[in-house]
Amino acid sequence: MRSVTYSLTTSLDGYIVGPDGRFDWAAPDEEVFRFATDEVRDLGVHLMGRRLYETMLYWETAGRKHSLDEAELEFAALWNALPKVVFSTTLREVEGNARLATGTVAEEIERLRTGPGDGAIGVGGATLAAEVAAAGLLDEYRIRVLPVLVGGGTPYFDHRDRRVDLELVETRTFSSKVVFLHYRVVR
Repeated sequence: MRSVTYSLTTSLDGYIVGPDGRFDWAAPDEEVFRFATDEVRDLGVHLMGRRLYETMLYWETAGRKHSLDEAELEFAALWNALPKVVFSTTLREVEGNARLATGTVAEEIERLRTGPGDGAIGVGGATLAAEVAAAGLLDEYRIRVLPVLVGGGTPYFDHRDRRVDLELVETRTFSSKVVFLHYRVVR
């Protein structure tokens, strides 16, 4: 069965976006960028909310509008080829290799798990990931922790008064002092 993974960068105090709505502090160095690219390579599909979808639209045309290095061109090619499902109540259409969700997140995940396709089901964005976790459908957390405190904002984890036991699968410390933590949900 395809696993459902939540992978994102967070500050040490647990936020994906700071109190000012910015995340410029989260820009990866080359080593972390290549690692994130490898994570995308292992996905079969990516689920995301509107905000993350709009942020990631950059990659749809980045190669034509901007001068990208080899690593960025590789990421853009992988990201653009990756099927994406966007959950939004305001968007009426999406671009690239994306489609709007036609059901609830639980229905979409069930359809993807039982349908054809390989690779993990990636979940991006804290709000959508919280919904997936609350439904008990999240299998793995893949966290890149940056050595910065931002003091507030959008939390990586939505605390919905529920306990989730985790098993540590892997850790890695990058030369930039970013720490990668990979946990599997204990069932």
